[in-house]
Amino acid sequence: MTVAESVGAAPKEADRRPPRIRLVSVIVPHLDDYDNLDACLTLLGEQSFPDDRREVIVADNGSSRGLDVVRHIVGTRGRVVEVAERGAGPARNAGVRASRGEAIAFIDSDCRPDRRWLEEGLAELQSADFAGGRVDVLVEDPRRMTAAEAFESVFAFQNERYVKNLNFTVTASMFVWRSVFDAVGGFENGVPEDLDWCRRARLKGYRIGFASRSIVQHPARRTMPELKRKSRRLTLEWCEAARRDGKGAIFILARHWAVLFSIGPHALVAMASKRLSGTRNRILAVGALAQIRAYRFALAHRAVLGSLEE
Repeated sequence: MTVAESVGAAPKEADRRPPRIRLVSVIVPHLDDYDNLDACLTLLGEQSFPDDRREVIVADNGSSRGLDVVRHIVGTRGRVVEVAERGAGPARNAGVRASRGEAIAFIDSDCRPDRRWLEEGLAELQSADFAGGRVDVLVEDPRRMTAAEAFESVFAFQNERYVKNLNFTVTASMFVWRSVFDAVGGFENGVPEDLDWCRRARLKGYRIGFASRSIVQHPARRTMPELKRKSRRLTLEWCEAARRDGKGAIFILARHWAVLFSIGPHALVAMASKRLSGTRNRILAVGALAQIRAYRFALAHRAVLGSLEE
């Protein structure tokens, strides 16, 4: 019996209500993102889910201004825990260890949760053991995007597809029973922690769900250097995960040749995307697509060839 079945899964979507959870813990990893953290905490304080049945844990990963500044920003809106080991995975793990809830909700410090984000995400746990919510990309001016914003508007945070087709959810909007999290174990560092955790959960037989009405907005990267830093981290983490799974150099290189060849068909996707308005934004998205896919291809080859030479 799954956790969802043990609390009584509702048979109809229309009848679903958040389960009678005594306490849910919202985990927010943070590093030098002060204004966004303040905005996120404000919106978490306005959630429709009862405030006496939720707690917020901010797991600070060594912010440069010091822990006192972070505590001042958080104030009475949550508790702050200090995390020495760098990485979003270790920060989330520390937040969970400091929390008391029977259910856990993960969100990023730069996210903007809808008022019903928490309530709708927890409702999905009536019929799933862990779940992901909808993540919308937020840009400053939809009519005149930067190249990085245009790219991420089309290709980033496609969480409905991730959940339904790939059986994983991003940790920008993730809900899980504590008993499930404890059984699966914490997030690994140095690999794509969301993909890795969900894979381990699925191998244990836990069911994933998609909370379509649980919505957060996630700001797009605005500049190409920001987008390249993100791509570098994701590419190197993917290569490391492949190595840990026993995949050889040929597998990793073949995967990134496929990434390079995906530029053509995905350019057509960008040009036809309803998430972009105007020819200008579409051309910028295609240009960013070509740059990022070529960058990932070269980076993976350098990583593999460098490891072969050692």
